[in-house]
Amino acid sequence: MELDGNFLTILRDQLGDMAEGFIRMLPQLAVGIVILLLTWLVAKGGRKIARKLTGTTEIRPSLLTLIETFVTIAIWIVGVFATAAIILPGVTPGSILAGLGLGAVAIGFAFQDIFENFFAGILIMLREKMRIGDVIECEGISGKVEAINLRETYIRKLSNEVTVVPNAMLFKNPVEIFTDAPGRRHEVVAGVSYDTDLDEAARVIEDAVRSCEKIDADRGIDVFAKEFNSSSVDFLVRWWSGSKPRDGHESRDAVVRAIKRALDEAGIEIPFPYVTHTFKQAVPLESAE
Repeated sequence: MELDGNFLTILRDQLGDMAEGFIRMLPQLAVGIVILLLTWLVAKGGRKIARKLTGTTEIRPSLLTLIETFVTIAIWIVGVFATAAIILPGVTPGSILAGLGLGAVAIGFAFQDIFENFFAGILIMLREKMRIGDVIECEGISGKVEAINLRETYIRKLSNEVTVVPNAMLFKNPVEIFTDAPGRRHEVVAGVSYDTDLDEAARVIEDAVRSCEKIDADRGIDVFAKEFNSSSVDFLVRWWSGSKPRDGHESRDAVVRAIKRALDEAGIEIPFPYVTHTFKQAVPLESAE
């Protein structure tokens, strides 16, 4: 019984000391909470200031997001270090960094994919190509870049679905950017019959394409006799239009319609596939009664 009494006394003394220590730390805790609130306000204001300072320049939206993120992280690091120094006076920034260094390897292995996407996001934002608003394709995923953050990129498909793509995928794989330049070259194949004057057919096709409003005639129109097909001589027709997918569809529609109309008006046949059968011996024909 005496042992139990001593144990309870020691426990009571320890709890009392902890309570007194907690009460003594209340002022530091209050100051720490105030510092964290001020840090939140300063970080919020810092983002706005960074946005205003960079908004007057021709900076890319993705790079603007990166700058705002770095400003916020830097402010929070200072705020957390200041709070730790007040609440725990024995803790210094050097000791905090040393502790982080000891656990960096374990954290790195545990969050390898997250860090990979994080650094890939930074490099993508710093890269000049692939801006917000570009139409891209990567690993079978195509659409308009809607947003880029530090971990993932949001791609709005042309059918209006959103695909969330890890940044590491966009950084490590080839990305085709359709809207990098203001124009794209498109092509279509047009076939004419074998008894057609090819020079005349080429002139008719070129005039038809040039008459379309959806193309950029200043960049040139190409009409090449491409190959001998089974039922036709094929022309490769190339022209330039806008780089957006809809521009390509609209210009192709206009070009195909114009070529069909012009060839019909010129009396030039667009043959459909047919087969000629040749028999070595005469085939008797019998009339049906």
